[in-house]
Amino acid sequence: MFPQTLFLSSLIFPLFFPLSSSSSATTDTFIYGGCSQSHFTPGSPHESNVNSLLTSLVNSAAFSTFNNFKISVPGSTQSDIVYGLFQCRGDLTTTLCRDCVAHAVTRLGVICPGSSGGAMQLDGCFVKYDSSSFLGVEDKTEVFKKCGPSVGYNSDSLSRRDAVLAYVAAGNGQYFRVGGSGSVQGVGQCVQDLSLSECQDCISEAGGRLKSECGASAWGDMYLGKCYVRFSGRGFHSRSGKRLLHHSGRHDGDVDKTLAIIIGIIAGVAVIIVFLSFLTRLCDRKEILLSARRKKNQSSTSRTKTDRASR
Repeated sequence: MFPQTLFLSSLIFPLFFPLSSSSSATTDTFIYGGCSQSHFTPGSPHESNVNSLLTSLVNSAAFSTFNNFKISVPGSTQSDIVYGLFQCRGDLTTTLCRDCVAHAVTRLGVICPGSSGGAMQLDGCFVKYDSSSFLGVEDKTEVFKKCGPSVGYNSDSLSRRDAVLAYVAAGNGQYFRVGGSGSVQGVGQCVQDLSLSECQDCISEAGGRLKSECGASAWGDMYLGKCYVRFSGRGFHSRSGKRLLHHSGRHDGDVDKTLAIIIGIIAGVAVIIVFLSFLTRLCDRKEILLSARRKKNQSSTSRTKTDRASR
């Protein structure tokens, strides 16, 4: 299958990159790419299908930030059919989306000449095609991971990072999610051929792996086959020094509210535990006093009976 041949082909080109203001300079930044090991015969129907598919992807990106195709020109056999899709970042205009997809397709032509399948992830878009259908198939294979330098243990920073990742994972039924708390920023996105429940599953998996594998890193990226999650904090960004994410302040407020709610719940639980502990001790104390009184009364009753018997 294509996902196996693509990322075992040794044509993987990881590069950490900034997700900043929307411009072609940043949206075209290369992240990773790869090609299938199988090749088509020049001049064959399969080559025509690949060319037709890639052209369709670029043309469609001028009107939408996501689309998928199944191409079969006249004279094609079942093995000649080609499947493909593109997914642009959720905050891009269709103009920037088309430019990004066109750039990705051009690069695929350079690194994957004659390949039956290929994938290219740029800052602003993802393009993939193959002779085996992968459309609508969930894929949580780890494709690319990058962790920044460790910043050591900082409870406030880690709490904010965890809150941001939790907010991105929650998603509120969106394929593209962004959030921030203080200097910590986060973003996540799924390819839209997944259902929302599959997207939720993929984002949660990516966020969990990112939190686990990047630990106390200043920033981190986790790309799975059909989704990704990224975060940056404490003013640390990419090697280029640009910000990880440009977003509106309302997401900061949402995450800060979430963080405040979490802290409030923890504090509330602590108060309840202390109160219950106090009640338990109070009840134990009363029980001890009652027990002592009963023993005293029993002792007094025994003496009275003894006195009467002696008389």
